[in-house]
Amino acid sequence: MTKTTHFGFSTVSETEKAQKVADVFDSVADDYNLMNDLMSMGLHRLWKRFAIETSGVKKGDKVLDIAGGTADLTTLFLQHVGEKGEVWLTDINYSMLAIGRDRVLNKGKAIPTAQCDAEKLPFPDSYFNCVSVAFGLRNMTHKEIALKEMLRVLRPGGCVIVLEFSKVWEPLRPLYDTYSFKMLPAMGKIIAKDADSYRYLAESIRVHPSQEALKELMEQVGFERVEYFNLTIGVVALHRGYKF
Repeated sequence: MTKTTHFGFSTVSETEKAQKVADVFDSVADDYNLMNDLMSMGLHRLWKRFAIETSGVKKGDKVLDIAGGTADLTTLFLQHVGEKGEVWLTDINYSMLAIGRDRVLNKGKAIPTAQCDAEKLPFPDSYFNCVSVAFGLRNMTHKEIALKEMLRVLRPGGCVIVLEFSKVWEPLRPLYDTYSFKMLPAMGKIIAKDADSYRYLAESIRVHPSQEALKELMEQVGFERVEYFNLTIGVVALHRGYKF
């Protein structure tokens, strides 16, 4: 029997979802950074800086940036780990990964880069001090498998940070829904010439686990001391968990 999953509000086969997600990011890659600034009014930069500070990454650490895309987090991590540290930029989507790799190279840095699936990480056990995934977990078909892989490659004492859109403060939900389902596709159509991809992104947020549900999932796969921080009244949440 063909296994199914969600693609936004639609139900599709798991194989079909992988291709559809790939198509979305192939389409939006060139305008991804500009759209991030417009959609969040620049707040995504503050969310990402908060994530880096919360990770506790220090000089000499090894970091894995999953779904690193255009390398926003990778660039910030490089500033924290210094010359003796190691930051891997990874993404399943080549279009996004190529943009991130080139951005880092244009800053005069050469870093290890890998196109890989978060559910099948090509790294040894207990290698990284920190694993991060920003705005990528909700697009993964088997979130629990991806989280188990993140746990596997973490060193004891290391942490994972998951930065993701989440459940907004309930009184603001009607306004947020109007923004998500009306304005985002409209901006996508004007800027990226692609309303459908941004409609999917809005839908994918709604089917992603809530703050508490993701915390429980992280605990179930083996992370300890899991906690989350609501940012911008829950529009985004940062989850952090440790391996001991």
